[in-house]
Amino acid sequence: MTAFAEVIGDPIAQSKSPLLHGFWLDRLGLEAEYRRSHVTTAQLADFFQTRRGDPSWRGCNVTLPHKQSVIPLLDRVDPLATAIGAVNTVVSRDGLLIGHNTDAPGFLEPLRPCLAERHLLRTARILGTGGAARAIAHALWEEGFTLIIAGRDVAKAQDIAGAFNPADTHVCTLETFANPIDFDWGEPGDRLDLVVNATSLGMTGQPPLAVDFSNIPPGAILYDAVYAPLETPLLAEARARGHATIDGLSMLIGQGRLAFEHFFGVAAPADPESDALLRARLTA
Repeated sequence: MTAFAEVIGDPIAQSKSPLLHGFWLDRLGLEAEYRRSHVTTAQLADFFQTRRGDPSWRGCNVTLPHKQSVIPLLDRVDPLATAIGAVNTVVSRDGLLIGHNTDAPGFLEPLRPCLAERHLLRTARILGTGGAARAIAHALWEEGFTLIIAGRDVAKAQDIAGAFNPADTHVCTLETFANPIDFDWGEPGDRLDLVVNATSLGMTGQPPLAVDFSNIPPGAILYDAVYAPLETPLLAEARARGHATIDGLSMLIGQGRLAFEHFFGVAAPADPESDALLRARLTA
């Protein structure tokens, strides 16, 4: 029996997870597989019932629209996934189905060098109110950030903010960042500013995210969760203005590393050569 894991969702053809995990399996020489399975909401309960009885099944990544609806079907959900209210990784252990959320720690992976430094103030502007935004908010809150959450629907932004200390959390409309402001930011000083696009705006086939850079502090890092295209209009403008940028593949790879170790019990390769080859495969 060949051990396998998979990704489930509806639709699922667009998922890059098989390329990601397949690369690591080949790189490590492991005799295992990673598959893609189209599972509708109506099929979800039967899917997990069937997989429970398969000793070669190691678990699955979960993508839209199942990250919330999968939770009642599991035997255990780890505290982080419970706090976020979403599961993106299900692991089979000793007959139990255990839910995790690797989006939050995966998002932080490329920020680790910055987070290792000391700052008097850390502020994150999170644009978006979906599942990714919720995971990102939890990740950054645990790292001591004051949060500004912006969405088309302020009520959704308030729902995310409600999980945190109201004194250090603020909400506004997405349009706030599209309008110019007259504000003297001064020098960056001993602070860490982060701006995150957690919407689908800027993705291939979607309009760009409207941001007026008068709203962005000097020295801020621009992080876009979109990875198709790899350089979104937001990142292109940020780079032209001298900001450090992080693209969406960084989050995809970061969350994938954690899921891979859950499934196969070994760490995914993280050396520079492997990372370069992986990025080339994912963007080919």
